[in-house]
Amino acid sequence: MANEEKKDFNAMLRKNTDMPKTQIVTDESVIKRYGGERMFFAPPLAYDELMKKVPHGKVVTAEKIREYLAEKNCADFTDPMTAGLFISIAAWASHQREEDVTPYWRTLKTDGELNAKYPGGIEAQKKMLEEEGHVIIQKGRKNIRFFVKDYKNVLFDLH
Repeated sequence: MANEEKKDFNAMLRKNTDMPKTQIVTDESVIKRYGGERMFFAPPLAYDELMKKVPHGKVVTAEKIREYLAEKNCADFTDPMTAGLFISIAAWASHQREEDVTPYWRTLKTDGELNAKYPGGIEAQKKMLEEEGHVIIQKGRKNIRFFVKDYKNVLFDLH
């Protein structure tokens, strides 16, 4: 996304869409990759609500949120593209509010990676996670990425 400071992410978060919905996928490569044909699309508010449940000192991954939503809605998987977009919208919407904060910094990418697309980028997310007691590690030499060390030990169970 570009020009984040000029967009109304709270309006995007609450935008009336044709979701939730389940779609049957026929592409064999998609079915093989995600383990089924029933793809669920959750609205942005569904991601925001789940992200708000993650308590201080815990983290969740986008993948775990997607798995939870698929399971809860009798689907094989949740669309990964809209999930990433809606998680980012939830983060920016929270950043634009003065109250009703969504602790988006606790939602990580796959394998515990920090998300550069959040408000303030990696540095802001890193600072907030460290303030909650998490240790952030750096991986790579050229393509440097940051991760929560041993994130699986502090994963929040959405169930």
